[in-house]
Amino acid sequence: MEFTTFLFYLFAALMVYGSLRVITARNPVHAVLYLVLVFFNASGLWMLLQAEFLAIILIMVYVGAVMVLFLFVVMMLDIDVERIREGFWSNLPLGLAVGLLMVVEMVIVLSAKYSGFMPRAGEAAGDGNTKELARELYSNYAYPVELASVILLVAIIVAVMLTLRRRTDSKAMNPADQIAVKSRDRLRIVKMATVVEPQADSATQAKEGN
Repeated sequence: MEFTTFLFYLFAALMVYGSLRVITARNPVHAVLYLVLVFFNASGLWMLLQAEFLAIILIMVYVGAVMVLFLFVVMMLDIDVERIREGFWSNLPLGLAVGLLMVVEMVIVLSAKYSGFMPRAGEAAGDGNTKELARELYSNYAYPVELASVILLVAIIVAVMLTLRRRTDSKAMNPADQIAVKSRDRLRIVKMATVVEPQADSATQAKEGN
């Protein structure tokens, strides 16, 4: 057995184990950590397929950002695990049917040796997949990429504007009001007497009392 074949079966076995533990783990935090394990092994499979760009993006985006966010959210929320598992057995037949359908589709694709009909990107030109992908994105697909970037920019602006809408219960300050304020509105000078009458000590007060 070749070393790459051994790595493929190792990554695949770890992915299957991690996927099963994601849906069977009782602790939600453990389920998220097993999902991180699945993503790492999927990245290893992408590397074996010489898809370096997808492998790096999978690590940077999903493991480095999305799953860390999921982990913090799960740790901060008080999740009722028993309530979530109430409908597990009732939905199990549907889940098994969908899983079996996916397995059949994967067997059909692999048995037809679909990957053999697709030449690797950049193989003819001698370049890597990442360079070939960049060349395709910014040459043949430049307009769709720019359009997608504009749509994402608009979505970011809309999200910011929705959070900055005027609310009665908001404690946010208006920067224009802070800049337009005058010194007399913030500072009040009070004139006080500089001479204070000395107070008699306790012995003198006791003598006067006698």
